[in-house]
Amino acid sequence: MRCVGEKIPVSHYKPYNGPAAGWGALVSVTRNWLGSKNAMKNIRAMLKTNQDHGLDCPGCAWGETPEKHFIKFCENGAKAVNWEATSRRVDPAFFKAHSNTELLEQNDWWLESQGRITHPMRYNPETDHYEPVTWKQAFEIVAQHLKALESSDQAEFYTSGRASNEAAFLYQLFVRAFGTNNFPDCSNMCHEASGIGMTESLGVGKGTVTFEDFAEADAIFVIGQNPGTNHPRMLEPLREAVQRGAQVICFNPLKERGLERF
Repeated sequence: MRCVGEKIPVSHYKPYNGPAAGWGALVSVTRNWLGSKNAMKNIRAMLKTNQDHGLDCPGCAWGETPEKHFIKFCENGAKAVNWEATSRRVDPAFFKAHSNTELLEQNDWWLESQGRITHPMRYNPETDHYEPVTWKQAFEIVAQHLKALESSDQAEFYTSGRASNEAAFLYQLFVRAFGTNNFPDCSNMCHEASGIGMTESLGVGKGTVTFEDFAEADAIFVIGQNPGTNHPRMLEPLREAVQRGAQVICFNPLKERGLERF
C-alpha cells in the first residue's frame, strides 16, 4: 500500500513487446490476488467465478453456459473479483485522516486499493472531509432532495455497472416506484454511443449474435475484440468452431496469446 501523495517511480514501467495475456497476465493476477489481504477466500471465489452454479464475474457480459472447467475468468475479471472480495476497509478514520483534496490527487488504482467503504458518508465543505452519518440521516437527506423535485423525471439515478444483480434489481425497483426510469449505470453510458450508431446503421442497438450462431457458422469474424484478455470464455466456442472446420478470421493489431493458440 502506498501513502497518500507517494508517486509510483518511473522505473515501475517498462516497454513490453510480447503478446497480451500469457504469463504476464498470470503474474498480474497473482499480484492482485496476494495483495487483496484475503488470499485464501479469494482463490475460492475465483474458482467459482463463471462456473455452473457458481457466481457471475462482476466485469463480464458473456452469457450463461454450463461450463465446468477450473479457469473461467480473464485478467480483468480476476482483478474485479479481488477488488470486490478484499478484506481492506475504508472506515470513518480513513476519511478523517485524508481530506477530499488529498484524495483527488490520487489515481484510481490507489483509491481502489484502500478497500470497501463501511459507513454512509457526507461531504463537509467547511472541513474538506467526508464525515460519517447514520443510515437514518442518509435516507432523510435523499428523501429531502427527492421530495423537493417538481417531477420524478428530474432525478437521475446513476450507479456502477459492477453492482451485484441483486443490488441492481432492488435499486431499479426503488427508482421505478419513485416514478421514473432514469437510472443509467456506467455500462449503459459506455455503450450509449455504440447503441445509437448501430441503430442508425443496422436498425438494432445491440448485438444480434447468439450461442446457436457460433455452433452453425462456417466463418466467424472477430473484429477489434480481445477475447484472450477481456472475455476468454469466448475462446471455447471459437475453438469448437475450428474443430468442426469453421474459419475464424481476426482483425486486431493487439497480439494476443489466447487468440494465437486457442
